[in-house]
Amino acid sequence: MTLHIIKLCVGCDTVEELLEWRESHRQPGEPWILRTKQTPRQVDAVLDGGSLYRVYKGFILSRQRILEVNCVGEGQERRCEMRLDETIVLTAPTPRRAFQGWRYLDPADAPPDLGNFGAGEGLPADLARRLREAGAW
Repeated sequence: MTLHIIKLCVGCDTVEELLEWRESHRQPGEPWILRTKQTPRQVDAVLDGGSLYRVYKGFILSRQRILEVNCVGEGQERRCEMRLDETIVLTAPTPRRAFQGWRYLDPADAPPDLGNFGAGEGLPADLARRLREAGAW
């Protein structure tokens, strides 16, 4: 059974800001790695088609496929590294309360996809944000 992971996107209010951050910190040829303190216990389920869903300012707005999960370091230095697909898929804006760390997300609770970021289909980010704030979306 596939499991997804959900995590707050701290420091970025929009998908565009996340991509700008990625470009400014990226080394050529470097894979997209998410580092966390906790390692998923259900790695096989996460790697069976699972994605990382990101929460921006109280709404799930995007996801990325999780390609690989590795543990690095020992003792206090032990960390989990998740290699993510470079493609960001926009999702239907779905409200989500704040939480610490990451959580599993059942596929039945995952928001539907809207399409790949930058595909030219969809609302401008500012308009979508204003619609969410007004409760119209």
